[in-house]
Amino acid sequence: MTIQFFGYPKCSTCRMASKWLNDNGIAFENYHIVENPPTKEFIKEILHTTQIDLKKLFNTSGTKYRELQLKDKLPNMSIEEQIETLVSDGMLIKRPLTYDGKHLTLGFKEEEFEHIWKSS
Repeated sequence: MTIQFFGYPKCSTCRMASKWLNDNGIAFENYHIVENPPTKEFIKEILHTTQIDLKKLFNTSGTKYRELQLKDKLPNMSIEEQIETLVSDGMLIKRPLTYDGKHLTLGFKEEEFEHIWKSS
């Protein structure tokens, strides 16, 4: 599977991550996380494949997360409701989200990208 990169053009972390991928000759499909957010099926695949905690996919430092008071609401929501909420607005998703069907990175840490994307 090709690396899928969900980022936001105005996000400096997303720009650094995509630059790193480009500079290292790593091909990826770039998706605008607001205009083309991940689908429910895509999120479910990530959860199944990586066994990551769903809460880690939320951009907990984002304005939208705070506006919707999700810190208080998420614990009382079913997994399905949490996924519905997550995919309802790309700004709720931690970015950049980079996934290749096996590996997942959230945000950008150069050491993590070195380890995961250079060896994939």
